[in-house]
Parts: sequence; structure tokens; C-alpha cells
Amino acid sequence: MKKNFARLKAIIILIVVVIDTLFYMAFNFHYFKVFFTGNILVNLLFWSIPLLLSTGLLFMRFNPELREPSKLKWLYSLAGFFLTVYLPKIVFILFFIISKTVQVLIDFILKTVTFLLHIETRLPDLDLISDIGIILAIFMFFAMLYGIIIGRFHFKVNNIKLSFKDLPVSFNGIKLVHISDIHLGSWQGKEKQMVKAVNLINSQQPDLILFTGDLVNNFSEEASGWPPILGLMKARYGKYSILGNHDYGDYWDWKDSNEKTRNLEILAEAHDKSGFRLLLNESEIISHDGGEIGISGVENWGKPPFMQYGDLKKAMEGMKPVPFRILLSHDPSHWTEEVYGKTDIQLTLSGHTHGMQFGMILGKMRWSPVKYLYKQWSGLYGHNSQYLYVNHGLGSLGFPGRIGIRPEITVISIYNEFKQDIEKK
Repeated sequence: MKKNFARLKAIIILIVVVIDTLFYMAFNFHYFKVFFTGNILVNLLFWSIPLLLSTGLLFMRFNPELREPSKLKWLYSLAGFFLTVYLPKIVFILFFIISKTVQVLIDFILKTVTFLLHIETRLPDLDLISDIGIILAIFMFFAMLYGIIIGRFHFKVNNIKLSFKDLPVSFNGIKLVHISDIHLGSWQGKEKQMVKAVNLINSQQPDLILFTGDLVNNFSEEASGWPPILGLMKARYGKYSILGNHDYGDYWDWKDSNEKTRNLEILAEAHDKSGFRLLLNESEIISHDGGEIGISGVENWGKPPFMQYGDLKKAMEGMKPVPFRILLSHDPSHWTEEVYGKTDIQLTLSGHTHGMQFGMILGKMRWSPVKYLYKQWSGLYGHNSQYLYVNHGLGSLGFPGRIGIRPEITVISIYNEFKQDIEKK
């Protein structure tokens, strides 16, 4: 692990040096027509950030206790700073390279035309392309800053109404609150914002609260101190949860399998202390006034490189027939692979994608880069009375912010189709 950490530091420092050198040269050439400026003050101001960042990384030592939430908080902050500062620089560099590449090609074409046809030509000014790059870079910087400071706590309540002919009449109008991907490691020091989210959930007066995994980023230590706050969530029929891909600790080099197993056991205890019934390839039946519905939860099941711990068959075994079933499955790809058209499960709830924490939602129009990775990545999908809802998640991972894709609390109200038709008449 120490070797991997040292290698990672070297790679990051190299990336910093390369990006800043290219940005420095491109910016100076675009505005001053020189690659290097002799202005000492400008040079000091520009190179101070990469110098401090590289020095800090160079002297940062590997510590197995880095798993402590207080230490992880600074690591996530560093990741946010790095992405906010360097992604906009990359954008400008790309536009500058495009500008100069196009300029060279056009210059070659014009010189060829002049030589062959003896026609005077003039090279057009293509600096506008680089100017657009600067504008986009500035916009991206402030958008990312907004996403970190405001966006990641700008909670959105989405209300969905669904009707099913198989829903028991006694559960007509049942209100589900679906949340996902809390990633507690990214909430350290943000307890007030979490309480705000919990209060918003409770204000929906849910009958069921259903959490579809990724309570932490990697370590059970991240959940320390949070159960009293998460336990404030209240629902009439209870709270149910499952594990997501990040809950297993698969992205950490553990001392041995026992340490990894213990990490998961402690995390399961955190679910219990928070008042959630953790479903590990299991099912439960909820009864009310003579009617019954089933809640099934599978462990994470995803397409490679994600692990397939989930066992839907096992989860359904021993469960007596009920007219209406809800499945909690973290990864939405599981729905198309094993649920839709292959089972009689009417409603599946998932998360995982985060909407990539970056995108655009305007009415029915939705876009995010993650749509090219997942066919079902945001909102409601349904065919033949089988539905999937993909929640954007409540927390953040990697980039500690959200741009255009707000942290989501989904309220799904379910009705009996027949009873609803009668009431309308």
C-alpha cells in the first residue's frame, strides 16, 4: 500500500506540473505572444499554487489510520480543490491546442492555394477559439465552486405517482421515501446539512423509508457518530436498506480478509443503530388491514468491474406469495439483467449513478455524461406494469459537489389502479 501511495503522489505531482506548464505557456502565448513572461510578480502568483500543492503531496506520508473521518475530510477537500482548479485549466489548454491546430491546417491550405493559383490569401484570426476556451474555463471554475458550496446541499424532493392493479386496497396511497448514496465520508463537519435533509424527509410523512445503498465511501469508521442523526428519520411501516458497491471496502488494500469482514460487520451495525432493517439477499412482508406487500433487498449486483454479491433467487426464497413486491437493488443495470420481464416484481428502486453529480435537467429533458454508461441512470423507467426508479443520491463522491444534478429525495405515492378509477368516477 505504501508503494501504491507513493506512486499515486508521483502521478498527481506529474499531472500538476504538466497541466500548469501547458496552461502557463498557452495563456502567455495567447495574450502576450510569448511562452514565458519576465514579470516576476505574475510568475510568483501563478506558480505558488502548484508549488504548495506539490510540496504538500511530496511530504504527505502514508498512514494506515487515514481511514479516520477527520483525516479523510481533508483528503476529500484536496480532491475538490484539485478538480476545481485543474479541470478548467484543461479546458482552456484543449481549446488553445484546437485553435493552433486549425490555424496550422488553414495556413497550409492557404499557402498551397497561393502557390498553385497565385491568388493572394489572408489567414483568418482564430484567437476567438482560445477566447471561448477561457470563457468556458472561467464558467466551469465558478460552476464547480457553486457545486461545492451550495449545490451539494440544495436538496430536491421529486414526487412520483404510480398505479398498480395488484396493490392491496389497504395500501392504497402508500407513500415511499426513496433515498440513496449518502456517502457519509463526504459529510464530515456537515451535520447541520444532514439534519436539514432528515427533517425534509420526515416532512413528507413517509409510510416507508427505503435506502438503496452506499452509506459510506469505503470504511465503517465514516459512519461513526451518524446513527443518532440518521435514526431521526421516521416512517409508519419502518425503514429498510441495502448495501452498495462502496460499502464492501473493495477499494482498499486490507491487512487480511478478517479486517475487511469486520469492517462490513461494523457497517451493518451502523444500519441497525440508525433504525434501518438491512436486507442482505432477504425479503420481508409488511401487513396492514388484511393486505400484504413484500420488500426484497439484494446485495450489490453490477456489471463488471463491479462485483455481483446480489442473489435475487436467494432473496425471494421462502417468501410466501404476495400480490405486490418492491425490490431494493443498488445498481440499476440489475433491473434489465435479472428483473424486468423475468420476475413479477412491480417496482425496483436503485441509485449508484449519482447522475454523475453533473448534468442538466430541464423538464423531461435530462442529460449527463453518465447516460453513456448506464441506459437507466435517472428517474422513472417502466414497461408493462414493471417500473424502475433511479435516485440521484443524497451525498457526493470524488468531486465534493453537484452541478445541475441536485441531491435527491424521492417521494413515490402508490395507488390501487382499480380503486383510483372508482374514486375518479
